[in-house]
Amino acid sequence: MKRVFISDCEGPISKNDNAYEIASNFIPNGDKLFANISRYDDVLADILHKPGYSAGSTLKLILPFFKAYGVTDTQMDAFSTENIVLISNSQNTLRYVQTVAHTYIVSTSYEHYIRALCKAISFPYKNTYCTKVSLDTCAITPREKDCLKEIAQEIAQMSVIDIPPAAGTIEHFSHSDQTIIGRLDEIFWSQIPQMFVGKFLVDVVTVGGEQKAEAIREVVKRLDVELANVMYVGDSLTDVEAFKLVRAGGGLTVSFNGNGYAVKTAEVAVLSESNLVTAVIADLFCKFGKDVTVNALQDWGFPALEFSEVDAALLKQLSSLYPDDLPKAQIVTAQNMESLTKESGEFRKKVRGVAIGRLG
Repeated sequence: MKRVFISDCEGPISKNDNAYEIASNFIPNGDKLFANISRYDDVLADILHKPGYSAGSTLKLILPFFKAYGVTDTQMDAFSTENIVLISNSQNTLRYVQTVAHTYIVSTSYEHYIRALCKAISFPYKNTYCTKVSLDTCAITPREKDCLKEIAQEIAQMSVIDIPPAAGTIEHFSHSDQTIIGRLDEIFWSQIPQMFVGKFLVDVVTVGGEQKAEAIREVVKRLDVELANVMYVGDSLTDVEAFKLVRAGGGLTVSFNGNGYAVKTAEVAVLSESNLVTAVIADLFCKFGKDVTVNALQDWGFPALEFSEVDAALLKQLSSLYPDDLPKAQIVTAQNMESLTKESGEFRKKVRGVAIGRLG
């Protein structure tokens, strides 16, 4: 019986943050606009637990501003196609994993980007879940455009919200950050819903948080397999619910260059510039199951991998790329969690760049 391999896209497969890059390219100060909305997203999803809100909704909240600045579906398609940057060996890894497992990509990314990526790496689009949206089908008035452009620059000029350690309520934030959160609440839940582009906030379902977990449930139901046969790879807050689901079901959860949200929820933390490490872990899991995989990871190194009978061609590629020391792949424990979180966060910025690496 084939096991199931499911991976997030941006982070574990590619270096991109496509929505951030679109905002930066098409909107003045779009990088700051996106970063501030992303931090607000983290606050709503992880701290305040806004009812009905899912991590990754930045991709929904940014859409009215794309529309205001004239971004079209054709432009998103073209930009996505022209700007794909893969993690090294991602195409070979996915090609190999498809020979040993039912393989899926579950991503918060827009469908424009996932279509482009699937074409670039010859991966079946039908085996993906992503955020469906069409900018062209939503109307916008000239007055809305002007208003949204003003709001975009207002948000871009805001200070980045500081999330205090152990924050759990709005009262834990500084007075200035409470004011910013209140203003953003007004913008996204009062002002924009009254516009034609408010349709985006109602109709678009981002595949993040619980939606990723639901996609996994759908996959295992369709394939008639148990969650114990699933390996899930992610890297951010949008993967936390997926990690929790798979881990509770006895499957294997892997943070690949993950931020703190990912490392603290996954069982394994990988820090690597190459996806070959993912291929090796997937080979072990899909052929021999979780226990053998965990044992190999506890003694991570070429002797343990050879003893575990990892695919010889994969090991040859890995030893050629890393003749001395393998990239870090470590079981996350209560003892090493904080140090791994810090190390993975810094490594993430090295691989994907500081601007993208610090996003939630």
